Amino acid sequence: MPLWHRLVIAGAVFLAVSLIARLVDWRLARKTLAPEMITRYRVLRRSISAVILVVGFFSALLVIPEVRAVAGGLLASSAVLGIIVGFASQSTLGNFVAGLLIAITQPVRLGDRVEYAGEIGVIEDIGLTYTFIRTTDGARLVVPNQKLASDTIRNSTIRSRESFAEVRVQVPLSTDLGAAVDGLRDEVAQERDGAVYVSALDGNATLTVRAGASDEDAAEQLERDLRVRVQRRLRALGAWQ
Repeated sequence: MPLWHRLVIAGAVFLAVSLIARLVDWRLARKTLAPEMITRYRVLRRSISAVILVVGFFSALLVIPEVRAVAGGLLASSAVLGIIVGFASQSTLGNFVAGLLIAITQPVRLGDRVEYAGEIGVIEDIGLTYTFIRTTDGARLVVPNQKLASDTIRNSTIRSRESFAEVRVQVPLSTDLGAAVDGLRDEVAQERDGAVYVSALDGNATLTVRAGASDEDAAEQLERDLRVRVQRRLRALGAWQ
């Protein structure tokens, strides 16, 4: 068989495997799952695609007799063991294995709010070798999976994504604190786990207003809203002139 025929066959094999990889990627990407399952599927999807492409590449090359002869010589010698051991010692494979461990043990999941290396952000993507954290200023912190799996990381949403919105205000000690607390309790009566209490008496009285939120983003938005509502209610009560 002419060489160009073999090259066409090799290309066809590689194309077919590439299409299979895309099909697997498409099928897995359509699933709507909880964050922990989405994390596992995302890493599994990329791992399967990578394995299929690598196997397809070598399968396509082995169609060519010259390449097959070289590959057979390598497999028959101890050189292949040295190649495998050498490759396994590289950080790339270590990051790949760490990515799989992160997907299985899940110290972090997609969408988790974390603090790492002094930066606060959200887990945006867990790749085969790197994890991307979107920080509060919109930048991206790119962390090798191996480093992320071995370092200490603060995860605020590992057990639950629920959070609290909290607003603290100070009013003069001459204020009728009972009336102020009652008024603010009415203000947050419709909020989940709404609470109002006097948290300090030091020069001024500090009132703390808390309410539950579904996640950190919702808590931030609720805090903005509560500041306006608390200010309006306290002015109506005469706490501020």
